[in-house]
Amino acid sequence: MIRRILLTSVCASSAIALALSTPAHAGEKDRAKQAIAAAEAKIGTASNLGTGVEAPAATATAQASLARAKEDLASGRKSEAIDEAIHAQALADTAIGELQHQKDAKVAAARASEQQTAVAATNAVADANDRADAAAQQAAASQSQAAAAQGQAVSAQQQAQTAQQQADSANGRADIAEQQAAAASADAATARLAAASAEAKSRTVKRTTSQPAAQAAEVTTTTTIKNR
Repeated sequence: MIRRILLTSVCASSAIALALSTPAHAGEKDRAKQAIAAAEAKIGTASNLGTGVEAPAATATAQASLARAKEDLASGRKSEAIDEAIHAQALADTAIGELQHQKDAKVAAARASEQQTAVAATNAVADANDRADAAAQQAAASQSQAAAAQGQAVSAQQQAQTAQQQADSANGRADIAEQQAAAASADAATARLAAASAEAKSRTVKRTTSQPAAQAAEVTTTTTIKNR
C-alpha cells in the first residue's frame, strides 16, 4: 500500500517538475501555485499514511516549508515559493520513506518474533515429548519392579509354606522318635528288671564226685541250675 502510494507520489512529482521546467506554457505564478498544490497533496497523503505519528519531525518540517512557500507566493516571491514547495514535497517524501522503513522494520521484527515463538514452541513440544518418554520409561521400570517384587513375594510365600511343611514333618518325625525312644527306654527298663530278677533267683550248685580207685585223681564237677 505505502509502496504504491510512493510510486504514485514520485510520478506526480515528476509531472510537476516537468511542468515547472516549461515556462513557455505557464507563468511563474501559476507554476508556484502548481508546486504548492502538489506539496499540499503530498503532505496530505503522508499525513493520511500516519507520518505525523511515525515520522513527526519530517512531517512538521514539510508543513513548515509548505507554509513558507505560501507566504513567499503571497509576498510576490514566486521563485522562492516554487523552491519551498518543491522542498516541502521532498520532505513529505522523506516522511513517507521513514514511515515505510519503520513499518518494514516492524514487519521484520514481527516475523522474527514469530519465528522465535515457533522455535520456542517446537522446543517446548520436544521437551514435553522427552519428559513423556522419560515418564513412560520410569512407569515401565516401576511396573517391572512391582512385578519382580510380587514374584519374590510369591516365591517367599511358597518357601515359607515349604518350610512349614518341612517343620511339620520334622516335628512328626521327632514325635515318632520320642515315642520310639520312650518305648525303647521302657523295653530297656523291663529288660534290666528281668535281668536283675533272674540274677537274684539264680544259684550255683557244686558237686564232688568220687571216682573209682583205679583212677589216680579226684574229679570235681560244678553244675549251675537256673530256675525257669
